[in-house]
Amino acid sequence: MLILGIESSCDETAAAVLASPLEVRSSVVASQIAQHQPYGGVVPELAAREHVKAFPPVLEAAVREAGIAWSDLDGIAVTQGPGLASSLLSGLSVARGLSQRLNIPLYPVHHLEGHILSLYFSQPAISQPCPALVMLVTGGHTALMRMTAPGVYEVLGRSIDDAAGEALDKGARLLGLPYPGGPEIEKLALTARGSGPRFPRGLPRGEDVKKRGGEYPFSFSGLKTSLRYHLEQNPEADKAEVAAAYQEAVMSSLCARVEEALQAYEDWACVACVGGVAKNQYLRAGLETLCERFDKALVTVPIGYCTDNAAMIAAVPLLRDLTPADEAVKIDPNLVLSGVQLRK
Repeated sequence: MLILGIESSCDETAAAVLASPLEVRSSVVASQIAQHQPYGGVVPELAAREHVKAFPPVLEAAVREAGIAWSDLDGIAVTQGPGLASSLLSGLSVARGLSQRLNIPLYPVHHLEGHILSLYFSQPAISQPCPALVMLVTGGHTALMRMTAPGVYEVLGRSIDDAAGEALDKGARLLGLPYPGGPEIEKLALTARGSGPRFPRGLPRGEDVKKRGGEYPFSFSGLKTSLRYHLEQNPEADKAEVAAAYQEAVMSSLCARVEEALQAYEDWACVACVGGVAKNQYLRAGLETLCERFDKALVTVPIGYCTDNAAMIAAVPLLRDLTPADEAVKIDPNLVLSGVQLRK
């Protein structure tokens, strides 16, 4: 079975071809970083225009690199949401047109489920049974989840305000670093020679917080504010040391919640980290240390599949049953994973 994946939830235009059971034949991503960098973040209208220009060459490259003809495709998987409305509409319009032209089924996919199931691109994941403790960390979402099978998830905790990736981007902006901020903070932190300030951890407590954020909630908005005050009060501070301390506060908060879940439940088969922030080497090292302590396997997504890509979208209908969409399918910028409960 050959599936064409299409992803355009934000500022990457991506297409990929996957063959069953999970062979990546091609994966093409056109980045818009250069276009959005002058504005310090993604401009929705600009992103939509760039998608329109990028899709024809990206799709042609994906099919060509896969060594197939368009008529060989058995289905198309496309991101339905969540994401920027104008960007999602670009991808769904292309996917719907191709589905009708080729007379093949169209599978709408939840963007975050694509990230979750990207863990199967890691070879160790193939041999690891569930349940998996999944740390999902992207630019817009942070969640700790229990996966008992592909398509069966439970949210153990999530951020009640900013996501970890969002906190890194905002922190980088305060430090005068270019967009996207996460990789820039990581790069600058590596040059630190001493210890910087200790920033607060995003580990809120209390019953009211649990109602919104689950059993293991996160909060990163206060951390960003703390950084702003520190820079205002210490204008001569060494930025590399500040960046290292800020990064440490974000990543240690993520690792702390993973540690709590490992202590509370003994049936984990493995720990997985997915999403764009999963590229961070400081986070990976922290999770490796934890997994060694608890004697659990760590599944890390290959670097090329951490950030938004279409291979992870095409993987979803190959890993679990999805119902093909009808012609009336629409985008949903606030799409929620169906059937997922928040453990409080």
